[in-house]
Amino acid sequence: MFEYFFVLLYFVLLCVLSIYGAHRFVMAALYRLHRKDIPHPDAQFSELPRVTVQLPMFNERYVVERLIDAVCRIRYPKEKLQIQILDDSTDETQTIAKAAVDKKAAEGFDILYIHRDDRSGFKAGALENGLKVASGEFVAVFDADFIPQPDFLERTVHFFTNEKVGMVQVRWEHINREFSILTRAQAILLDGHFVIEHTARNRSGRFFNFNGTAGIWRKATISDAGGWQHDTITEDLDLSYRAQTKGWQFIYINECTTPAEVPVEMIAFKSQQHRWAKGAIQVAKKVLPKLMKSRLPLKIKLEAIMHLTCNISYILMVILSIMMPLTVDFRVKHSWMTSIWVDLVIFICASLSIMMFYLLAQKEARKQSLWARIAYLPVVMCLGIGLSINNCRAVIEALCNYKTGFVRTPKYGVTKSGESFKHVKYGFKLNWQPWAETAMGVYFIWGIAHAIHLGAYASVPFLCLFCGGYLYVGLGTLLGRTGLFAPKKVIDVRA
Repeated sequence: MFEYFFVLLYFVLLCVLSIYGAHRFVMAALYRLHRKDIPHPDAQFSELPRVTVQLPMFNERYVVERLIDAVCRIRYPKEKLQIQILDDSTDETQTIAKAAVDKKAAEGFDILYIHRDDRSGFKAGALENGLKVASGEFVAVFDADFIPQPDFLERTVHFFTNEKVGMVQVRWEHINREFSILTRAQAILLDGHFVIEHTARNRSGRFFNFNGTAGIWRKATISDAGGWQHDTITEDLDLSYRAQTKGWQFIYINECTTPAEVPVEMIAFKSQQHRWAKGAIQVAKKVLPKLMKSRLPLKIKLEAIMHLTCNISYILMVILSIMMPLTVDFRVKHSWMTSIWVDLVIFICASLSIMMFYLLAQKEARKQSLWARIAYLPVVMCLGIGLSINNCRAVIEALCNYKTGFVRTPKYGVTKSGESFKHVKYGFKLNWQPWAETAMGVYFIWGIAHAIHLGAYASVPFLCLFCGGYLYVGLGTLLGRTGLFAPKKVIDVRA
């Protein structure tokens, strides 16, 4: 009896995961249906409005000058452009930023340096503080690792001739995409989110979100939606849902990009993913009850549920990972016909949907050959599996209202393969998690050997995928902190 209950639970978990997997088919279908519906401004401003560009930062010594130089190259009348350096730094970033501000001010730019000793509210607090002295009717935001293109405002500001438009977001591009296997995999994951999901949601009339950077807001929209709030650690997602619930329209321009740096360290990448996963659940708890009671269309409500709760699947993934090697005995003991139909449906929804989703994203974003698109899919899938423990912890913390500080993602200014960043690294506290990830990988090594011993060869490829994922993430963290890539100098970036 216990054996059948165990297998039943296993298939239930797979079925729930397959629902989220099948949602990727929906996103891909919506994208294909609306990809040619490129948004265009209703009109052009006869007189350009005043714009404030906010640059929030914390200990960004390697990229602050690059960012300020890029913003000052944006094609827009100087008398209509205000630039705010919102610096909460505690290191020499202050000196570097002040020098850059003085230089640009001497060139005639309206540029302000605003420093806070009290980091209350973290990034949301810095943005809110800057709004107090923002002279622009519209407010653009760029994180420190972004390099806005000179035509950014030319491509975005005229959408606001429509009084209902509250925010315009452009697509992220990746300047260090080719730096390593890790950065290539991250770029593919982000392309799936920006190219497929954002386009599908926005152009089909569903809610999508400002991503914290590379976007521009109507200042009145921020105020009307309740301002920047810091009761979640994804203030951008929170404000986006509040603003759209109030009736403001958002525009996503997939055809316009802003280059940025993706994390080059596994531990930094995991920290970023932890923040995004935890913040999404916090926002779900905060906004979904009100949204469900609203008179918004059903398609918006259903998509909001899928969008904001999808990280719950990581809890199921961890449980599934523990159970997976143990189900091999059942499959060997019973005829393959016992589970083939369930397995087939689940494979299509949970695995094939992911492969199709990212293949489509790469085809649309990169115009690559089929082989080039397929080559990194195993790494992408391994990375997604390996993140399970990290993001499971994030979701549980959010569900349990466990408060943690805001850990920003460090940037090194690296752009190409072979460029060194080993001389210095930002500090993260190494906890139990990478050891658990590595242990899970070792557990799957046993699972592979067990499957081979029983002759269950069909299970081996999937077990290898999980084994590789956990070992890649776990050992990638440990070696980066304590082994081959240990830094000579460590700088603490924790809040």
